[in-house]
Amino acid sequence: VQLQASGGGLVQPGGSLRLSCAASGFSYYGIGWFRQAPGKEREWVSCISTTDGRTYYSDSVKGRFTISRDNAKNTMYLQMNSLRPEDTAVYYCAAIVYYWRDDDDYIKSRTSYDSWGQGTLVTVSS
Repeated sequence: VQLQASGGGLVQPGGSLRLSCAASGFSYYGIGWFRQAPGKEREWVSCISTTDGRTYYSDSVKGRFTISRDNAKNTMYLQMNSLRPEDTAVYYCAAIVYYWRDDDDYIKSRTSYDSWGQGTLVTVSS
């Protein structure tokens, strides 16, 4: 699976951005978003199952971010609202290709994801 992330940019605190992740190639079970701030570990943000559309969110973004998909375009989106300076990071989309398990620890783990896109930078600053 090839993944292409886009949509990053500079936004003021409280603003919104929508990230896109265009997928091509083989089928996959789910698409997730991770982010990595300077000097920090890459952290899981959200995931959507392509089987049943179920969505998953980290506590830090729940209620502010929404993950969705457009099957016709084979594209996943991350709508980010009420952005905070601590949301500043490079955001990556990644695909679970070979094995799916409906388990929170599995979905949040980087090792569950088999294919990664390049990152897109989101900067939240006034």
